[in-house]
Amino acid sequence: MQGSSVVFNTKPVLVPINSNSSFNHTTDGSNCVVFAAKFNRVQLKKSVGSSAQRGRCSRPFLVRSKNTWRGYSSELKELKPLSKFADTHQHIRCFQSCKRKQIGLNRFKSGFFADKSAFHFPKPKIYYAQARKAHVSCATVGPDEPHAASTTWPDGVMENQGMESLDSEAERREFEKFLRIEVPSHPKLYRGQLKNGLRYLILPNKVPPNRFEAHMEVHVGSIDEEEDEQGIAHMIEHVAFLGSKKREKLLGTGARSNAYTDFHHTVFHIHSPTSTKDSDGDLLPVVLDALNEIAFQPKFLASRVEKERRAILSELQMMNTIEYRVDCQLLQHLHSENKLSKRFPIGLEEQIKKWDADKIRKFHERWYFPANATLYIVGDIDNISKTVNHIEAVFGQTGVESEPTPANTPRSFGGLASFLVPKLSVGLTNGLSQDRPPASVEPSTNIRRERHAVRPPVQHNWSIPGSYGEEKSPQIFQHELLQNFSINFFCKVPVNKVRTYGDLRNVLMKRIFLSALHFRINTRYQSSNPPFTSVELDHSDSGREGCTVTTLTVTAEPQNWKNAIKVAVQEVRRLKVFGVTNGELARYLDALLKDSEQLASMIDNISSVDNLDFIMESDALGHTVMDQRQGHECLVAVAGTVTLEEVNSVGAEVLEFISDFGKPSSRPPAAIVACVPKIVHIDGVGETEFKIEPEEILASIEAGLKEPIEAEPELEVPTELISTEQLQELRLLRSPSFIPADQEQKVTRIYDEDTGIVQRRLSNGIPVNYKISKNETNSGVMRLIVGGGRAAENADARGAVIVGVRTLSEGGRVGNFSREQVEMFCVNHLINCSLESTEEFICMEFRFTLRDDGMRAAFQLLHMVLEHSVWLDDAFDRAKQLYMSYYRSIPKSLERSTAHKLMLSMLDGDERFVEPTPNSLQQLTLERVKDAVMSQFVTDNMEVSVVGDFSEEDIESCILEYLGTVRERRGYERAQQYSPITFRPYSADLQHQQVYLKDTDERACAYIAGPAPNRWGFTYEGKYLLESISNISKIAESSNSEEQTGEVQHADKDLQGRLQSHPLFFAITMGLLQEIINSRLFTTVRDSLGLTYDVSFELNLFDRLKLGWYVISVTSTPAKVHKAVDACKNVLRGLHTNRIAARELDRARRTLLMRHEAEIKSNVYWLGLMAHLQATYVPMKDISCIKDLTLLYEAATVDNVYAAYEQLKIDENSLYSCIGIAGSQAGEAVTASIGEEEPIEGVPNVIPMGRGSSTMTMPTT
Repeated sequence: MQGSSVVFNTKPVLVPINSNSSFNHTTDGSNCVVFAAKFNRVQLKKSVGSSAQRGRCSRPFLVRSKNTWRGYSSELKELKPLSKFADTHQHIRCFQSCKRKQIGLNRFKSGFFADKSAFHFPKPKIYYAQARKAHVSCATVGPDEPHAASTTWPDGVMENQGMESLDSEAERREFEKFLRIEVPSHPKLYRGQLKNGLRYLILPNKVPPNRFEAHMEVHVGSIDEEEDEQGIAHMIEHVAFLGSKKREKLLGTGARSNAYTDFHHTVFHIHSPTSTKDSDGDLLPVVLDALNEIAFQPKFLASRVEKERRAILSELQMMNTIEYRVDCQLLQHLHSENKLSKRFPIGLEEQIKKWDADKIRKFHERWYFPANATLYIVGDIDNISKTVNHIEAVFGQTGVESEPTPANTPRSFGGLASFLVPKLSVGLTNGLSQDRPPASVEPSTNIRRERHAVRPPVQHNWSIPGSYGEEKSPQIFQHELLQNFSINFFCKVPVNKVRTYGDLRNVLMKRIFLSALHFRINTRYQSSNPPFTSVELDHSDSGREGCTVTTLTVTAEPQNWKNAIKVAVQEVRRLKVFGVTNGELARYLDALLKDSEQLASMIDNISSVDNLDFIMESDALGHTVMDQRQGHECLVAVAGTVTLEEVNSVGAEVLEFISDFGKPSSRPPAAIVACVPKIVHIDGVGETEFKIEPEEILASIEAGLKEPIEAEPELEVPTELISTEQLQELRLLRSPSFIPADQEQKVTRIYDEDTGIVQRRLSNGIPVNYKISKNETNSGVMRLIVGGGRAAENADARGAVIVGVRTLSEGGRVGNFSREQVEMFCVNHLINCSLESTEEFICMEFRFTLRDDGMRAAFQLLHMVLEHSVWLDDAFDRAKQLYMSYYRSIPKSLERSTAHKLMLSMLDGDERFVEPTPNSLQQLTLERVKDAVMSQFVTDNMEVSVVGDFSEEDIESCILEYLGTVRERRGYERAQQYSPITFRPYSADLQHQQVYLKDTDERACAYIAGPAPNRWGFTYEGKYLLESISNISKIAESSNSEEQTGEVQHADKDLQGRLQSHPLFFAITMGLLQEIINSRLFTTVRDSLGLTYDVSFELNLFDRLKLGWYVISVTSTPAKVHKAVDACKNVLRGLHTNRIAARELDRARRTLLMRHEAEIKSNVYWLGLMAHLQATYVPMKDISCIKDLTLLYEAATVDNVYAAYEQLKIDENSLYSCIGIAGSQAGEAVTASIGEEEPIEGVPNVIPMGRGSSTMTMPTT
């Protein structure tokens, strides 16, 4: 995860803080804070989706250019361990465990399905015996779960489920009986309910070890607010969470906590160790006691209410980006008939300013009680009965005295979908959800508080023929900050609970059908100016919205919007009319089974938080949960019954709202919403007003409906990229062998027993590191790192590397194989491949399974990329157009434009660290970008690392055969040449700048940055600091302080000497320093002064480049942003006068070590640790940098941290800042208003009390 740790990082460059300027949201836990209040579909949805993109993710080599500053996060950089499953398996599967895309944003993740055209369908009846219902000796429920979404159709409306005729009536009856059998429930889930109505769920899970997740879900959210309460649930979340003294007692234990509010619930969660060295016994009771206070016994102190009111108002402005406003528009039109269109969790500013503590308390009394909550505990828990006793002891008496016992309800505790059951609807049942009548605002002791019957309590207008009377006209949202055209077609139907084999079969058929669109549309449109940027079809459930939504999203350059709509409609029609082919059915079915089998094999590797999140959403949807093995067995049981006719019939019904648009008999769209710019750039013309009318949109749809269509031809899919004969010829030609990896010892194989890492070097010069790991069953990851990156771009070819990498990705061809064949080859072998450019490196990463020669297939693809990449003119043109559009969009983003200006100022206009300009892009040619990339792809400038569950024989065979046969090319010296990178000398007019952006709404942000050394202690001034660190330490030790005595006792002097001479000295101490500064920034700027909602300190420590920098990012209001900047500077400089306390260092150390412990079983994490181990361009890295991490952190003292702190340039002449202000009068009245508030006195020297990144994050919305 990006953020606090400078060493423990899974990125290829081991850099946790990127030199970025594009503000893309991260995929780890850091984005959940901002996006929860954004009510997007990322947080809670699992989907069946496919997309074709000319944008970021449409190629076999998924490109990720790291020319972006940072992802937004209002969490204070606390570690949320990434799922090892998510890291290693991002294939698109039948039942995904990844979260659904954000509404309105293109979130498709490129994945590759397995493909076996020789798949044979077994007879259905051989599966019947496997379909017996499993008995589970614990409470299980499903259909009547009170907070499950309504899944009903109006009377008389049923989904038509096609089924091929069987040989006899008896077989047909037997088959129908099989489909009605309920799928088995998870055997390890334990459920119960206290007398006060609190329901609880316990699931033992060993990943990560010695830790557990405890989440308290209160079934109240923004949908339950009255007209004058909009945002009050979110306010309670803030006040209750941050006001808890018992939660604060967990600080320093290694626990992390957070909270968020959504439409349908508020969740408080704590991730904790099971015990600590300093604690007596189990931490679970302490965690439960904290959750009890937070949820049911908060203190609504006026001081805390005011403090959180300021924070929320700042948060509201921070998140009010154009993307957020687009989301609002989409949901307002999608749910125009109910409160989901009006009750956004963040609330209304004018109301937030008015509420007092009494108003907030009354809402809490109305909704926050045990019978309206569910407790989830998932983690390393061995004794279920002991856990139940803890729950009863802590929560048993809560609410008992003040309220009557709720009526008994069936113990059908929300059916839970297994990882093999997606959050999507595939069948339709009866009934209709109703809006809840308004609840009384006045508290009363006589009110009987009961659990919600339906969540969320709203009524939907379903997309059924004739439901809307008149056809809904397309809605248009036009804004000056939008850059591209996008349009969303929505179809809304009830959620179908997946509980039987028939339900599961329908899911499978629908998934197979929808898998085809992405590849088809990619195949047909390959040109320099394609009609669309992306086309995405998504079909998924939402517990938070209580419905299933099918969305067709089309994005395009504004001048191409009509053709984009026409093409999208045409391709949807083609798929609906002709269906999938026999070959597609075989490929995708086999792929889904392989993926399911792989997931089943990883049953013991799924993290607790992933299991818990899935269970919580499944509760809301009413699915039955199975464990991964059960899910795979059930999928196998239904796979053989699937027929081509039924797949096409089921899939066609999903698409008819587009393919049969306007026909009375088809499902009508629930909404059509276009989001478009006001001003567009047209080459040769300049800035022009963009005009569009609803009638034009309808005409484009009609044009797509009339376009001629033909059936899809079968694609010839290669089973291998390099034949056995070709491989034999290569081995004879190149004679691959291993040469000494250590020139002194002259040994060809270096094995480290402590880490299990093997180092090899091939005769063509390629060094290889590998580690055999059983942590992720039958899985592997491989990463190629090539030194150079954007820093190696010539002055007359700026952007050549980044555009070249994008060109390679856009083309996707290798040798004689087309992009489509390469993609399907990856599908066939479950390979996921990405290509990335950074400031220092080009990186290519492969994730694969060990089944069906997946590792060998990945090595074949890497060999072909290195030896036979194909550079295409149309791919180059698309890459240039993409970056041209991206550059022109910078002025429309407050954050990007502010960061862009700061980087140019700080680095003296060096374009290698920002987006290439249109002028630079125009000067590029295909040959130039090809040369810029391939000059770095030389064998003595590469390093390959592999981690996985393979055998030594298999990995060494692949290394020799596919890497050893790469043609030797030397060119290290050229690849490592780059023009000097310098910080601009002091200039009063450029040191501190401002950016003003005209916008309808006010917002503000700021960045403060300055020079730092790189990871290994080199500075831009040419100094090597490690040589003088012993002298620095002696000077620091000469100052006497109370902390030092204890520290000398704590840190062994031998370890101290080892740390001070270790290559990782600055990486270790800078990581600790980052944690400490982040903690102080939160405590002071956010919590004490109330100047911001989100502030963070991040270090960018390069490996190859001899420099680094720090960045403080802060969001605020236009009236407060200047004061926030001053406060941040004072905190940064205040470490001199307010000395770091020993407890601050201990907390930072514990956080980083906990992070390391949580990630150490991840294959991707090990790739990060192994990066540059043999790279000549990072000579300081050796095996001790991996082996000694824990010892080095333990040895660090306050004086060591100050030795690192002294290397940050924080004086006024070295510090750069840029403030961005958006508003209707930006730069005019806003400036005048800045001085209207009372001035804030100097930042007090307050020692933080632990509200920083080391143990907690700020509440989410």
